[in-house]
Amino acid sequence: MILSSMRNVMFGYGDTPVLQNVSLDIHSEEFVGITGPNGAAKSTLLKLMLGLIKPWSGSVSINQEALKGRKLTIGYVPQQVSAFNSGFPSKVSELVKSGCYPGLGLFRRFTKEHEALVEQSLRQVGMWDYRDRKIGELSGGQKQRVCIARALAGRPNVLVLDEPTAGMDAGSRQGFYQLMRHYVSEHGITVIMVTHGLEESGEFLDRVISLEQRESEEWQCLTTSSCSVRFGPEL
Repeated sequence: MILSSMRNVMFGYGDTPVLQNVSLDIHSEEFVGITGPNGAAKSTLLKLMLGLIKPWSGSVSINQEALKGRKLTIGYVPQQVSAFNSGFPSKVSELVKSGCYPGLGLFRRFTKEHEALVEQSLRQVGMWDYRDRKIGELSGGQKQRVCIARALAGRPNVLVLDEPTAGMDAGSRQGFYQLMRHYVSEHGITVIMVTHGLEESGEFLDRVISLEQRESEEWQCLTTSSCSVRFGPEL
């Protein structure tokens, strides 16, 4: 079932459009990869799909029926989460707990269930043993995994990941793709991931939206859905 639809979308920065006439669909309970060269506006396309930014024109809609009665809950891990500096005061467990806040209600009271969810999320990304470490003390790949755990702790039905394996070693990347495949297949989560690593992740994906440049220097969006698009510089 279609979860998100984009129709004839235009978007840009300043006075310059970077996306024109974009039309595509994202289906529920699928693992989608978005790939393409640097400057192909992959991050911008991803944010538009889920309504994180608004188009200049055209439409982006969410099909509520595909959510099966649940509220749309998006777990979002942006690029460059490894930029936490050494002075960042939060502990790993505290940051992951903050992912639960939207579901805690007015007084943000943690229950044993929430504590178990934080532990589960950290164990799934291999960071439970680091729960009392300061975020700023971790490596780039470790920070990335902690931010993924934070997103999972929010119990999203849509997980949006912008180059989530940046800084991870090969073993961690493989484990991450397997984990996302599990969440899609066993828990019905929709995962949308910007990636440059199709040679590693391709076997786990249901579909790829590939942004490629034609000889005419126009950008072509290749996907199982119909899409006609021209891209400018990504900001």
